[in-house]
Amino acid sequence: MKNEMMEIPCYSSSQSYLRDSAQTVFEDKQLRDQVARIIADVRRSGDKALLQMTEKYDGVARETVRISRKELENSRAVDEETMALLRSAADHIRCFHQKELEQVNDWHLSFAGGKVGQKIVPLQRAGMYVPGGSAVYPSSVLMNLIPARVAGVKEIILVSPPQSDTGLMNPLIIAAASLLGVDEVYAAGGAQAIAALAYGTETIRPVDKIIGPGNRYVAEAKRQVFGKVGIDSVAGPSEIVILADETANPVFIAADLLSQAEHDEHARAMLISTEEEIITQTKLELRRQLAGLSRRSIARAALQKRGALILVNHLTEGIDLVNKIAPEHLLLQIVQPERAMENIIHAGAVFLGHFTPESVGDYWAGSNHVLPTNGGARFSSALSVRDFLRWISIVQYDENKLLGESEKIVRFAHLEGLAAHANAVLCRLTMKRENRE
Repeated sequence: MKNEMMEIPCYSSSQSYLRDSAQTVFEDKQLRDQVARIIADVRRSGDKALLQMTEKYDGVARETVRISRKELENSRAVDEETMALLRSAADHIRCFHQKELEQVNDWHLSFAGGKVGQKIVPLQRAGMYVPGGSAVYPSSVLMNLIPARVAGVKEIILVSPPQSDTGLMNPLIIAAASLLGVDEVYAAGGAQAIAALAYGTETIRPVDKIIGPGNRYVAEAKRQVFGKVGIDSVAGPSEIVILADETANPVFIAADLLSQAEHDEHARAMLISTEEEIITQTKLELRRQLAGLSRRSIARAALQKRGALILVNHLTEGIDLVNKIAPEHLLLQIVQPERAMENIIHAGAVFLGHFTPESVGDYWAGSNHVLPTNGGARFSSALSVRDFLRWISIVQYDENKLLGESEKIVRFAHLEGLAAHANAVLCRLTMKRENRE
């Protein structure tokens, strides 16, 4: 196996990594145009376009995109032990998001003559995309659906490309969806499914927000329909960064790097360490562990394309590099992770200590594993109940309060050259004077 993997790129400092990794991101015009045509086709032809593309791209011929309740019940072919596992994971995720919801409440601030405040309401209809492909992700169903349910979303819709042999989704996907009570399920994938959720067809009513990961066509379609509907994010490949000192275990490090590298050939798996020996031993462990993976060709390609082993002089330099990268997953395998956490400002999720693998967050801890990628942790956060809530501002002035503030409001309106804004205040004052007279 020694010659089966190219060397994972190594860097002698954070600056050398940043210099070599700097690159211009070019827009894929061909992809953008192809997705635009698919969206236009779905908007024009509705169900007909969906069914044609489901047969073309997924090899499944169906009479309708809607999967009936009976089909779902007959296809949930998983054993009770698996169902119990899904229930336990769901309980942990629900507990986490229920705690989130406790921090989100209506509020108002009263003052003489009026009040201001916010009313918080859930979205009415959310669409969840579940990818097909070589891997099956019931955990993603749980992670996307549960915060929506906890937030109080009225209707949750699932779309996913059907399997060619059954015309339905994988039984694990159906089991997870059934466990949590998805309201509608449709056999449609790719950019065409995103278009259907955004604009609607004869069978699918449009949604308010689209969530869930997918391939580059799905990501581009979400980008193009944003504004017509809300989206969670334009997700990129998985990322993991491990910050390690002399106390770290190279066996653990290699296992954690591979846990993300096996997702996708474009996944990013990086080790930042203060110890040259840790980097050397991790390289050996990567070779050893890679040989036993069923998805080793994917993981190997990811390590070659976007992997990195970076030597830094001290933890401060390592933390600074972490904040520049803003990774999806950050593992602090160092002697005092809580102390280092005080200086971490850009990361999607942070896993503290040597016995907290990223897999705990993916499946079991309850924190959401839908996280920002491609540096998105600089400005966005993990999926939460807040993504399914809207804040409605409430303002109330009585007559006397408006009279007391009117001069300043009118002056501000004239500053902006908006006379009608000023008149909306002045006409009320005029009416008040006329009524007095």
